[in-house]
Amino acid sequence: MNITLYVIATIDILNGGDFLEAKVITLAPFHVVGYKIEADIKEFESGLGKNIYHSLFERKDEIQNKKNENVILMQIYPMKPDFNPQVDRFTHILCYEVSKQGDVPLNMISHAVTESKYVTYTHKGLESELSRSYDYVYGQWIRETGNEPKDYDFEIWDERYKPESRDNEIDLFVALK
Repeated sequence: MNITLYVIATIDILNGGDFLEAKVITLAPFHVVGYKIEADIKEFESGLGKNIYHSLFERKDEIQNKKNENVILMQIYPMKPDFNPQVDRFTHILCYEVSKQGDVPLNMISHAVTESKYVTYTHKGLESELSRSYDYVYGQWIRETGNEPKDYDFEIWDERYKPESRDNEIDLFVALK
């Protein structure tokens, strides 16, 4: 992923004793390959997400031109005013970034992401507490900076991804208009 850093707005917040910054960056276009599913948060967290993650991990060597071992969870939302991710279905893509298009493995998809600005923020702590980081970015940060989110965000699960541990870290990227 080519990252161009433009620190347009930063806000420090206290997260588990550490001050963390939300930063606005621009990412160049990129492509991902992986599994696409439609589910609400409850369905995804009831085991569906973990099952898809394990399937992706087991088949990762079938993905051509994989850039690294980082799993990406991309979430694409319907742009409707009363959208509630707890009960409304939306698109989840569990995937790997690829350096160029290749053959897509059976039952997987290829997805292109255009250049965009993002607010990026690192969640520290249990994965089960991830909603507090999303609430901060989509709530307080958006309100205080006057930015507007687009219809998607994504998480990067790298070597720091330890969902059941307090040492867990997940980088969040919320696309901005």
